[in-house]
Amino acid sequence: MEEQMKNRGLLIVGLLVAMLFAALDGTIVGTAMPRIVGELGGLGVMTWLTTAYMLTSTTVVPIAGKLADMVGRKSVYVTGLVIFMIGSVLCGMAQTMNQLIFFRALQGIGGGIMMPMAMIIIGDLFTGEQRAKWQGVFGAIFGLSSIVGPQVGGWIVDSLDWRWVFYINLPVGIIATVLISIALKSYKATGPVKIDIWGMFTMIAGVVSLLLGLTFGGKDYAWGSWQILSLFAAAVVFLTSFILIESRVSEPILPLRLFKNKSFSLLSGIGFLMSVGMFGAIMFVPLFMQGVVGISASESGTVMIPMMLSMMLTSIFGGRLVHKLGMRTQMLIGMIAMSVGFWLLSGMGIDTTKLSAMSYMVVLGLGMGLVMPLITIALQESFPKSELGVVTSSSQFFRQIGGTFGMTILGAVMNVQSSGLLNAKLVPYLEKLPEQSHDMVQKMESMIATNPQSLYSMMYSPETLAQIPAAIRETLLPILKSSMVESLHHVFLCGMVFVLIGVVCTFFLGKITISKPVKADDTPQVDA
Repeated sequence: MEEQMKNRGLLIVGLLVAMLFAALDGTIVGTAMPRIVGELGGLGVMTWLTTAYMLTSTTVVPIAGKLADMVGRKSVYVTGLVIFMIGSVLCGMAQTMNQLIFFRALQGIGGGIMMPMAMIIIGDLFTGEQRAKWQGVFGAIFGLSSIVGPQVGGWIVDSLDWRWVFYINLPVGIIATVLISIALKSYKATGPVKIDIWGMFTMIAGVVSLLLGLTFGGKDYAWGSWQILSLFAAAVVFLTSFILIESRVSEPILPLRLFKNKSFSLLSGIGFLMSVGMFGAIMFVPLFMQGVVGISASESGTVMIPMMLSMMLTSIFGGRLVHKLGMRTQMLIGMIAMSVGFWLLSGMGIDTTKLSAMSYMVVLGLGMGLVMPLITIALQESFPKSELGVVTSSSQFFRQIGGTFGMTILGAVMNVQSSGLLNAKLVPYLEKLPEQSHDMVQKMESMIATNPQSLYSMMYSPETLAQIPAAIRETLLPILKSSMVESLHHVFLCGMVFVLIGVVCTFFLGKITISKPVKADDTPQVDA
């Protein structure tokens, strides 16, 4: 018994280390982007460093959860760690941008396997009240990574070399792998293991087509272009095929019967809707602070820190509070707090101070911290241990898809509103400018029609502003700022609507009872 408790401690340390270094990776790499482009070139494909990772990591999440149920947690988790480390080393050795993009996709496969595994294993180790506490702690790790990551990334890039942004994953990953390998019990599958190959293929093809369409639509290609329509058509065909296959195979990747469970459908929907709003806020608040308030990129990052800190605190304390308030009540309070946060953000104007924006972000973070860990806990309480893997990973999958939808939908709202406002306010002014400004006017009118957000970027580029005559600049900047503010009002209100739909969904949740901790002599064994 003592050894078992000792191993559980080692396992938790290993899980924390693995989750922290995986979560840090995204924010650290983002900081190193300018240096990477400076050495390898490829500015035009730079966004693929993020897109490639997102595509593979999102797609592999439900597959990892199902395999964890079938062949055991240990083999799947360690495989994910090894793939992530190999991908990291190869990223550090990349000599061209195309190589780096390919290796980032490989790294994403490892990251997508790792992401749900910690929550699955916590579900194995603990019962309801303890799950709530520990999953709150693990949820706080993500908040910590967003605060610490940029500083760590900046230090690595300045003191060493951008390649160490990837190499640093190797020693940390080895520590996590050793701890998890020692502490996690092996599992031997009984009978033949049936892998749903066609389900995997159609799901991967469908999800990748959908994500590519959402990523490139409205930016690289028009929404009505043949490229985007073809991607969406492929997504419909493959995902329809996936549903048909899943309804017939004996061991489906995503069992359709899960959706017959009201809690699963509602909780997956709430997670999706919460992510739509959450990622929208994370993307657009820094844009507001830099373009309207006029602070630097690094300062706008500090505006996000209070949100992450408040999210961390409520993730931890919410895990202890839930058995007093109840699952549905706490989730309702959290979603309402998020709605209030968006309503406050929608009221920001040209005179909004940095302190005011930070206080609004705190409200948003409080709501997020109350809700995020609860979704996983509620699902794990609603299903038997034998299905924890597929249920937990499916929840993570819907949240990641929600984040992608959020960035796409709210980005489209931003562009549509901005085009209308700039056509009404800016174009009449541009048409009155003298003939010598013809080239600049044509360029601006083209940007208004295709990508008005790129026009806003000149507000936080002193070099670009310096090229515009002072007389034009004095009229141009107020128009751009007012248009951005009005557009962002609609963006944040749209985010609030999604969260409010989540509030409505919460009312339909049944009572989910949190199981009591087991006695010390009945500590659950982990089939890894």
